[in-house]
Parts: sequence; C-alpha cells; structure tokens
Amino acid sequence: MSQVRIPPVLRPSAGGQKLLDVPGATVREALTALVASYPDLGPRLLDGEGAINRFVNVFVNETDVRHLQDLDTPLAATDTLLLLPAMAGG
Repeated sequence: MSQVRIPPVLRPSAGGQKLLDVPGATVREALTALVASYPDLGPRLLDGEGAINRFVNVFVNETDVRHLQDLDTPLAATDTLLLLPAMAGG
C-alpha cells in the first residue's frame, strides 16, 4: 500500500486524517480507493470525467504525476502521494 498525505484544507473531507494507506498499483487505482473510502474527496480531486482536477497537483515522491504517466503512473508500496489543491486569495 502507498501512503497519501492529506493537506489541511482537504482533511475535513478525509475524516480529519493526515496520512492514509491506500491500495493501488497506479495513481488512478489509489485515488479510486481513496475516494471510495472518503466520497467527499471525489469532487475536490477529480473532474467529471475522472481526470485530476486542474486545480489539484498530485505528486509521487515529489514529482508531479503530469510529468510522469499521469493517472497511469505506477506506484510501489514505498511511494507517497501528496495532494496539493491550488490556493487563491487576495
């Protein structure tokens, strides 16, 4: 299982959890498992077509998955996913 780091802004949608173990051989499978356990995260992370929301960055061990194989990026048990939604303010 890979670990997913949940930033403070998403923790209310993830039961207050900071770090979660999720199954999955790819980023897609891991996010699917995460959303199955915490459905409120679904619309925050994924668009209507199941792609990563354009306002969310997903990293595997500090590398943006958009520079890897996107949702098809393979995961090892030692990998960590970091979810970073964009922040705006003024």
